[in-house]
Amino acid sequence: MPPDPFAGDPADPSAALDAIEPGEPLDPHERLAVEEDLADLAVYEALLAHRGIRGLVVSCEDCRQDHYHDWDMLRANLLQLLVDGTVRPHEPAYDPTPEAYVTWDYCRGYADASMNEAFHGDGFDAFDS
Repeated sequence: MPPDPFAGDPADPSAALDAIEPGEPLDPHERLAVEEDLADLAVYEALLAHRGIRGLVVSCEDCRQDHYHDWDMLRANLLQLLVDGTVRPHEPAYDPTPEAYVTWDYCRGYADASMNEAFHGDGFDAFDS
């Protein structure tokens, strides 16, 4: 590992991370929900990334703004939840292109339609233009 450039610096910006309370381990129901989200995320990324979708947009109730999360960041957040029950602070997407992000609901609908087409072979793909 490279040396920490802030080692011994009282103004170390990462010191704020030390104040974060450790998370509680997830109960079995919460753990299952996160594992299901991880599995869903893998499907959504497989279906949508090659179409130019970079990740998910989440409307934040606290700040009333949209937050854009790339696939890798979402996966890391969910894995961190499984490890210690917390999601560490992270940098938001810099100058995101909103058209490159979709909602969880859009992903669910897209996955459902893709599975329906695959199983029924009706030739209908509402998402191709």
